[in-house]
Amino acid sequence: MGTQRSVPPHTIRERAEIVRSDVEAAHTSTATIKVGPRRLRRYSNPSAETNYPLEYAFHLIGDIRGRTVLDLGCGTGVTAVLLASKGARVIAVDISTSLLDIGRTRAVASGIASPDFLAGSAHDLPIASASIELVVGIAILHHLDLDTVSREIHRVLRRGGRAIFQEPVRNSKWVERLRTVVPYQADDVSPFERPLTDAELENFARRFVVRRQRAFSLPHINLWSVLPILKRHPHKMHVIDGALLRRFSRLERLAGVRVFEIEKA
Repeated sequence: MGTQRSVPPHTIRERAEIVRSDVEAAHTSTATIKVGPRRLRRYSNPSAETNYPLEYAFHLIGDIRGRTVLDLGCGTGVTAVLLASKGARVIAVDISTSLLDIGRTRAVASGIASPDFLAGSAHDLPIASASIELVVGIAILHHLDLDTVSREIHRVLRRGGRAIFQEPVRNSKWVERLRTVVPYQADDVSPFERPLTDAELENFARRFVVRRQRAFSLPHINLWSVLPILKRHPHKMHVIDGALLRRFSRLERLAGVRVFEIEKA
C-alpha cells in the first residue's frame, strides 16, 4: 500500500476560504460595483478624529503617491481601487480568482488605473522580498495563520515599510456570551475565521514596531442594524461610540474592531 500524503493545514484553510469567497462573489451585485466620486472623496484624506474605522485606516495610510502598496486579501477590490485613486502602484492579492475578477471589473467601472490583481496565498506571497512600501489589510488577518502571515509581511516589506490593518476582535467573555444569544452565521463565513484577541494581535506584531492603534465599535454599534428605531441614525451611533471610547479608555476591551499600524525596523 502507498503512503497517504497529509494535507498541509494552510491548504485546508485556503480551500475553505475559496468556497466562502465564491459565495461572496455570487452575492456581489454588479449594479453597485462602481466606486463613485463621493466614496473616493470620503477616503482621500480623512481626519484622525473620525469615528469610523476604515476612515481611520486611510488616515494612517496618508500620502502614498508613487508608493508600492500591497492590498493583502483584496477581495472584490474596493480597497485596491481606493488605494490606486490616491496615486499608489497597487498590487492586490487574493486567493480567490472569482473575487479577483470582480476587482478587475470594479477598477474599470470606477475609471481608476487598474491595480495589479494577483492570485496567491497570503501564507506564501507571490511577491519579491523587500519590494513593498506599505501593506494594507482590511478584515483579512482573522482568516489566516497569524504567525506565517507575519513572517511573510516582514519578508516583503522594505526596511521602514509600514503595514496597516483593520480587524475584528473579541476580548470580553461577556461580549462572547452576548453574541451567542444571536447564533447567526452567514453562508459566506468560513469555518476558520473568527474574531481575534488583543493578545493575538500583539503576538502577530512582535516582529515589528507598533506605531499607532485605536479601538472602535462598542457592542451598541451592532444594534443599529437590527433595531428599526436605530437604523435611521447610524451616524449618531458612531459618534456616541467614538465619544465613549475617547472618554473611557477601559471600554476598549469591549470594542469589536482594532485599527493598527506597524513598521519594519
